[in-house]
Parts: sequence; C-alpha cells; structure tokens
Amino acid sequence: MASAWWPCLILALLSGLAASGFPRSPSRPLGKRSLPEGVVNGIEVYSTKISCKVTSRFAHNVVTTRAVNRADTAKEVSFDVELPKTAFITNFTLTIDGVTYPGNVKEKEVAKKQYEKAVSQGKTAGLVKASGRKLEKFTVSVNVAAGSKVTFELTYEELLKRHKGKYEMYLKVQPKQLVKHFEIEADIFEPQGISTLDAEASFITNDLLGSALTKSFSGRKGRVSFKPSMDQQRSCPTCTDSLLNGDFIITYDVNRESPANVQIVNGYFVHFFAPQGLPVVPKNVVFVIDISGSMHGRKMEQTKDALLKILEDVKEDDYLNFILFSGDVTTWKDTLVQATPENIEEARTFVKNIDDQGMTNINDGLLRGISMLNKAREEHSVPERSTSIVIMLTDGDPNVGESRPEKIQENVRNAIGGKFPLYNLGFGNNLNYNFLESMALENHGLARRIYEDSDANLQLQGFYEEVANPLLTGVEVEYPENAIQDLTQSAYQHFYDGSEIVVAGRLLDEDMNNFKADVKGHGAINDLTFTEEVDMKEMEKALKEQDYIFGNYIERLWAYLTIEQLLEKRKNAHGEEKENLTAQALDLSLKYHFVTPLTSMVVTKPEDNEDQTAIADKPGEAQPLARSMAYLTSYQPPQTPYYYVDGDPHFIIQVPQRDDAICFNVDEDPGTVLRLIQDPITGLTVNGQIIGEKGGNSDSKTRKTYFGKLGIASAHMDFRMEVTPEKITLWSGAAQSTFSWLDTVTVTQDGLSVTINRKKNMVVSFGDGVTFVVVLHQVWKKHPVHQDFLGFYVVDSHRMSAQTHGLLGQFFHPFDFKVSDIHPGSDPTKPDATMVVKDHRLTVTRGSQKDYRKDASVGTKVACWFVHNNGQGLIDGVHSDYIVPNLF
Repeated sequence: MASAWWPCLILALLSGLAASGFPRSPSRPLGKRSLPEGVVNGIEVYSTKISCKVTSRFAHNVVTTRAVNRADTAKEVSFDVELPKTAFITNFTLTIDGVTYPGNVKEKEVAKKQYEKAVSQGKTAGLVKASGRKLEKFTVSVNVAAGSKVTFELTYEELLKRHKGKYEMYLKVQPKQLVKHFEIEADIFEPQGISTLDAEASFITNDLLGSALTKSFSGRKGRVSFKPSMDQQRSCPTCTDSLLNGDFIITYDVNRESPANVQIVNGYFVHFFAPQGLPVVPKNVVFVIDISGSMHGRKMEQTKDALLKILEDVKEDDYLNFILFSGDVTTWKDTLVQATPENIEEARTFVKNIDDQGMTNINDGLLRGISMLNKAREEHSVPERSTSIVIMLTDGDPNVGESRPEKIQENVRNAIGGKFPLYNLGFGNNLNYNFLESMALENHGLARRIYEDSDANLQLQGFYEEVANPLLTGVEVEYPENAIQDLTQSAYQHFYDGSEIVVAGRLLDEDMNNFKADVKGHGAINDLTFTEEVDMKEMEKALKEQDYIFGNYIERLWAYLTIEQLLEKRKNAHGEEKENLTAQALDLSLKYHFVTPLTSMVVTKPEDNEDQTAIADKPGEAQPLARSMAYLTSYQPPQTPYYYVDGDPHFIIQVPQRDDAICFNVDEDPGTVLRLIQDPITGLTVNGQIIGEKGGNSDSKTRKTYFGKLGIASAHMDFRMEVTPEKITLWSGAAQSTFSWLDTVTVTQDGLSVTINRKKNMVVSFGDGVTFVVVLHQVWKKHPVHQDFLGFYVVDSHRMSAQTHGLLGQFFHPFDFKVSDIHPGSDPTKPDATMVVKDHRLTVTRGSQKDYRKDASVGTKVACWFVHNNGQGLIDGVHSDYIVPNLF
C-alpha cells in the first residue's frame, strides 16, 4: 500500500540557537561570574519549547525558542530546526522586543522573483535544506541589539502514517547549550482510544530520563512531557555543555476494535482502515540487483548481507528469484521457485558468490524480472491467490543497452501493465533518483534512497519488512453515490500488515443522517468487504462532548493528503494534465498556508529602517539543497550631500559649502525622456520619462508632470532596470526578471544590490559608494486628475567619476553660489534674491520642496532657492540638451 510506505516520523527537531562568531567585548569577559550560566558568546537561550498536538494522526507542531543578547554589542543569532521531509511548514514568526514579524506563503515563482540571491554584509546562510535521511533543516538568522530579546516560532503540520504497527514521533534534539527552560510536550487525542504509548532518548540514561520524563495515557488522550533541569542537561556534574544531543522518540498506536474508523467534522470526513488478524497473502518476489563495477566493495558486501537476512524471513508459501545485471543479465534460476528450505539454502550459496563486474543495463534486468513474473502467472505455476512484487536495487544510471530513461520507463510500464508494483531502491547519491522515483510511482510502487552508511544492510532489510506481509490485494474503498466530492486516493494494489489506508473527502450534504463506507479487497483465502456505518447525529453529539485539540483538523488533514497525492501524480504527468494537477496543488497550498514544492514562505521584517527578507523553500529529494537566505538592511538617509528629483518634477541640489539647497523644475511634454545621470567611466546611466495628469491637460501653465518611468543601466555589468509605479523589470544580459511593489525583496549579483521595500521605495547600490533610492508615490486609484509617480534620490555618489553629467549628475562635483539683495517678491511669503552661480547672475525665489525618502506620503520640508526657466543659468546649456530618445 503506497500511502503507508514512508517511515512514520512526525516530529524531528533540532531546536538550537547559536551566536555567530563576533569577538567578545574586552570590557566584559563572559565568565561564569559576570553572566548567567547558559550564556554562550553573549547569547542566553532561556527557553526552548517543542509543542506537538496530534488529533487523529494529524500533527500540529510548534517550536518556540526565546533568547536575550547579554553582550554589550549586537549579535547575530541563528535558529535551527530539523523537521520531517514529509511535513509542510505552515508558519514562522520572528518577535524582537515585543514586535512580531510573520511569514507569508506565496507561489514559488512569485517568491523567486522577490528573492534571487541573498547577501548580508557578504554572508549567506541556507534557510531550508535536506539534512539527512528523514529530515530537512530550517535555519534563520537575525541581528539582535545589545539587551534585546528575540523569539522564534516555527509551525509545521504532517499526517502521521502508520509504519510497522505504530506511529512514531521522531524528535532531533540539539539545543547546543544549557537552557533554563527546556521542554518537549506532546498531547495526543485519538477518538479510537490509545492502546500503547512510549518514549525513549538515545542521549540520556534511563535513570536520568525517568526523572525528567512523564508519560501517561487513558482512553482517548495521551501526554508525554520531557522537562530536564539545567543540572540534568549537563554532560557531567561540573560541565557547562549540554548532553541533549540525539534522538527523542515517542511511539504509540490506537485501539482497533473495528478495522475501520470514520470521523466527520464540519462537512469533511476521514476514513482510517487497518484490519488485523488476516492471513498473509503469498508473494512472488523478484530481486533485480545491480552488480556493476560501481557496486564493488562495501556496497556489494552490504547488499549480500541484507539479501542473506531477507532469505531467513521469506515464508515457505512465497516464490522468488534473483536477477543480476551489469553489462548483461544473469539469473539464479530460469523461473520462479518456491521458498522451500532446500531452495533457500541454495539461494544463500548463490548470494554469497555474487561478484561485481561491468556496466549498468537497468532496462534488460528489469524486463527479465517482469517477464518471469508474468510467465509464472500465465502458466499458473504460482498460487492463484498470490501477489507479485519487483524490487530493484541500483547505484547508478543506465549506461549500456537501452539507456534513455524515458524509453526504459515506457518499456517497464508496458511490460508490467498495471498488474503489480515496482519498488526501486537507489543506493547512494550518484544516480538519477527522479528517474527511479518516477518509474516506481507509475507502476504503483515507490522509490527509496539507501544511504551509504554502516547500516545500509539494515536499511535494505527494513524496506523488505515493510512489504513482506501483504494482507489484502486490489483494495477499493467505496462510498454512497452522489454523497461525496474531492475524494483522495481510494484504490490501492496492496494493504501491508502494520500500515494503514487513509481516505479523506468532503460531504455534498452535511445534513445527511447516515454515512456508509465499504472497503473491498482480495485476501489470502477469500475476497473481503469491510463496512463502516456512521450515525451522523451520534457523531455530532460525540464531537460536542470531546475535547478536540484543534477543530478544523480533518479539513486540514484532507488538504494535506490531497496536496501530497496531487504532487505525486504530477511527477509522471505531462502537458495539460500536469498543468491542471499543478494548479490544484498550488491553490490548496496557498489556501491552507502550506510550504510545499510549489510555494515558498517569505519572511519579512517591515516598517522600519531594517527591512529584511528571507525565503523558506521545501527541498526535493533529488535536489537536497534549497535556496539560500540572508537578512538585508535597507538604506539610512545619509548626512552627505543629496541630489534628487520628485513631484512635478522638482530637482533639488544640496550645496554643503553653503548648508543650503538649490531647486528648479523642468517643464516638458509627457513622453519626453530626460537624462538624469551619465558617467562614461563607471558606465552608469539613469534616465526618466515624463508622465502627465489623467485626461491629458495640455495647458502648460497649470498642468502637472511627474516621472512615471525610470531606466537605470550599467554598461559594465550588462545590467538594465526599468521602474514604473506598477512593476520593476531587471535585465541581466538577456535574462529578465519582473517584480511587484507589493512585496519586500532583495536581489544581489556581482556587486549590485536591489532592495524593494513593499509599497514604499527601492534601494539600488552599485558596490560601495553609489546608492540610489526610488520612492513610490501612490494616489487614490479613482482620483480624477492625478496618477501614481516616482521620485529619484541619489544618497551616495562618491564613487562616480569627475566626468559624470546629466540634470542631476553634473552637480556631483563641488560648486558654489552666492545670494544677495534679498527683497520681497510677487508672493509676500517667498522673497526673491540675486544669485551668482556658474558665472551667471540669476533672479531666484526662496521656497521649499519635500524630501520623501522617509515617508512617501508626508515628506520632510527642505528650504531651497528656486531657479526659474527650467533651471537656465544653473544647469549646463539648456534643459532640452538633456532630452534623449529612450530610457536606455
């Protein structure tokens, strides 16, 4: 039964914090007496809590870690959690000094465009990546000011699958330092009642475990609590390092008075099916084993050890054979043979003499095994009520005979014809795992990676134990016609002892009185039908009386299972079918806030001068490393000279020698492109296109114009950027990326950094010494006249060359002016004066403009001397000299 395949871990956690390697403050050594115990490099982790709530096999897990920076300087703190590969992250929040910053799940492509590369002061760190056989690792870092507190909270959910007769919560515990308040807490609620509950730890003696551990269960509820004191955490009585480093495992099972259990809540139902006490169906097994040269040495010895152990467990009613493939194919016997004691002894001798040689002919090896099973069934040389299985083990890619993966898949699919499952075991990492998985899934089996460790033979044996005892074949789950919709998988080739079939769906009629479910399958002796009837009113009454841990758990369980199965189907789909499966899975992932292979979680710390963004992706089995992350700090308005253009378009030039500013407007028709900056040495150019008001007011005396489009380019980097109030488009060579103003995102490449701060501004830095800020001005969408526009600010230009020019660029070089003869002007609130600048004598007017860098809606008033006539006399030449044909 495919759904019961994966090991049923539900909780795997490494809850640790670490301070990065900042130097300690020399004035405050971090000794035992100066700081509380448990402080490592200035960071005290004073609380770590792992809370797991399981309701009807659906686990809702929250990992919370609290820390305080006891050092005199800011410290970077990392939060690490290891969680099951089968889990979906649903939330992450970061709380600093009482302010909480949440994560948002978005479509992966949207998130990818938000976040291409991450750099924080030259450092990057992985956010989510595969970390082992069963786990993937979530990592996030944040800079914490001296004396500040930080809380990390990660939430993830998973449907618990039954494996070898029990559910297993696997916790990876590694807090990295002594923690004042450390607690693992698991609350389990099972409507069928809990039959067994246990807990053990690999890193602590049973005596010590007993004093820190409490466990209990009664009826439907179970609870496990592990709460070691700081003394109990010590690796020795006088040590300051923690012994909490290893596996904490909780196992349980439920009462099975009936083989099936149906639960219905708020119009969603879940149906669990796990019969007991049935005779095992005899099986016909063909082992297809790779003996190519790459299997030489340890891998081959471990494979032989595993096969010898498996032969001890083969039942006498079973039939088997061994197919060996390298450059060609050899078999132990010409046909399947029964597992009699004599044949098993002969098989042991054969296995001991297996030797590695040659190439990897997967196609012919598999087809020989499949043909042997088909022939045995056609010739009735195996029991009528038996089931067939192919188990292939390989450590490499096909490289002789038919070596095209898609053609091998087609050949195998046609040969099996849906009659029995194929299980593919991939040994090590030097193989095309996607190919093995895809081929197994489309033949009702699955793939498993065998890790090259000392226990590889135990991994092989463990796999065989999972499929060694089929109790039913051809299992079909049936419900009343026209009563349900959105049903998850309801047909399975096999039900294996110790596993469980789980089906979920939605009721079309929530007011129905009775609900009936039938499970049909072929047993070793006869065909079986298991019927479960539910009185809806009795169910509703029971639910009211029960203390359910979270109310919408069945709906979320249904969504989780549906997404999981859609993603599996998608692996073998093509064209329109793949698009439909993708759309369905994506829609559910976004609706229920799951981080799946189609979505990413964007973690943002907004609304201050430290806008920071990180992305959590779910890594795939075949691509174990996920996108990297970093926290990035946005611009601070500098105290150095500034030059900007904003509003109608108002150009403002600060002149530090005078502690004053000059401003001017440029009046041009909408559509005109003006050159703002051009530096032939650094290759940087910035151009802006004018837009007008809605309705196209043509009266030049009253019309207002703004910059509606900016083009920023670096010839040296082959980089261009077009900014509008709607979107930001980047070109790196011919590669194009498009971003929205609705999110916070940072892109970095080759000394370039672009940070978009949601609906506020965008910071563009070319290395150290050139920084521009684009401010977004949004107006009421239904405003009859105005429309959205942009402001452009140069906040650092000291790396630009002396040859820089343009309406703004020409002022990057020092210049001076003198103002005299200040007298009343036509507006009594704005005096006029005479200005001498660049050898011109001009009449100027005192006024003010707004600086919108800090606040795009209100702005800060900046006093300036206004130069009339499009800046004539102040700018070099006349304003029309700066008109260019296009943005780039």
